[in-house]
Amino acid sequence: MLNRVVLVGRLTRDPDFRTSQSGVSVANFTLAVNRTFTNAQGEREADFINCVVFRRQAENVNTYLSKGSLAGVDGRLQSRSYDNKEGQRVYVTEVVCDSVQFLEPKGSNNNSSQSNNGQYNNNYNNNYNNGNNNYNNNYNNQNNAFNQNKQNNNAPVQNPFKDLEQANNSNNNFNASNQNSGGPVDLADDDLPF
Repeated sequence: MLNRVVLVGRLTRDPDFRTSQSGVSVANFTLAVNRTFTNAQGEREADFINCVVFRRQAENVNTYLSKGSLAGVDGRLQSRSYDNKEGQRVYVTEVVCDSVQFLEPKGSNNNSSQSNNGQYNNNYNNNYNNGNNNYNNNYNNQNNAFNQNKQNNNAPVQNPFKDLEQANNSNNNFNASNQNSGGPVDLADDDLPF
């Protein structure tokens, strides 16, 4: 049997972190996962999927994820039931996470402090722009060097394929002298490979 779930979505709220009676760390969170199609009004709907993670991963989720964080989840689907305080049976279906991946840099989601988010964006933009400037400068320098060499070197350009052209011309002369002028070709049975 196969029970595998892979999701990518955003947390709808901060993770609910607790420690069980046996001392195991547990974090519950809900992922909003966009559907791949739109509804009749042209709007894209989302599914809200409950997830649970245990032990060290739960501590990491509690520390590094918050409402709006983009996360990837790999796990299995599980159904369970329990009796609530009113004595009613409650059924729960959730993803038990084997792995939770943090898909955004730390501090880049909407609820992080504005200074961290701004610094990340500024660093990204500065690095991106510096990379483009370096590329443009290198390209212009190479292009200028090529044009300068072309202007300084007024000697006629030699054909690098000169030897090859001479060989082809001699082969063409050989073929022209040995061509049959449309008459029958004299072949013996021993000349044929079959």
